[in-house]
Amino acid sequence: MVILKNKLLILIIFLLTGCSSIPNNTANSCSIFNERYLWYKHTKKVEREWGTPIYIQLAIIKMESDFDWLAKPPRQKIFKVIPFKRPSSSFGYSQAVRGTWEQYKKETGNKFATRARFKDSVDFIGWYTSKTENILKISKKDAFRQYLAYHEGWGNYKYYKKNKKVIKLAKKVEKQSNIYKKQLSGCKNNLNKNKYIIF
Repeated sequence: MVILKNKLLILIIFLLTGCSSIPNNTANSCSIFNERYLWYKHTKKVEREWGTPIYIQLAIIKMESDFDWLAKPPRQKIFKVIPFKRPSSSFGYSQAVRGTWEQYKKETGNKFATRARFKDSVDFIGWYTSKTENILKISKKDAFRQYLAYHEGWGNYKYYKKNKKVIKLAKKVEKQSNIYKKQLSGCKNNLNKNKYIIF
């Protein structure tokens, strides 16, 4: 019985790590989805339900974690040597902070959502960008301003012009989203042909 439990645990860990490894080419949306077809289904569902384009979902994740499911902000250092606490509770694909993640779970009823799961992370981005559109009147297709609000938060968005660093990041997200959009236009038909894959 103990051996069976151990084998089951090893299998679960193997499946989790196998499904959560970083794609080989995170700069290419077609390459990402060729490796992770289920990710395409998840992002397509978010686009359908929240209205957030697939290419913007991917661009935000690319900037936030580069598709690393266990991503965390680097620890601060005392005297530039001694590891100290992390600057925020950001974690996972979306780098959502703990408080906002809890708000997302409460408002969507997705109580078992985890930041280390791609499906939940893109749904979080859909929820967040949808709220940004409602609160700040920013189109879900506006990668630049959506990312500013994503990075700074709804309350601090109005101060973004004082932050040259975040403006630079938002421009990168906008550029990457346009690259993803162009790439997807060339492979979306092939991806959609796999619609009969049910798992």
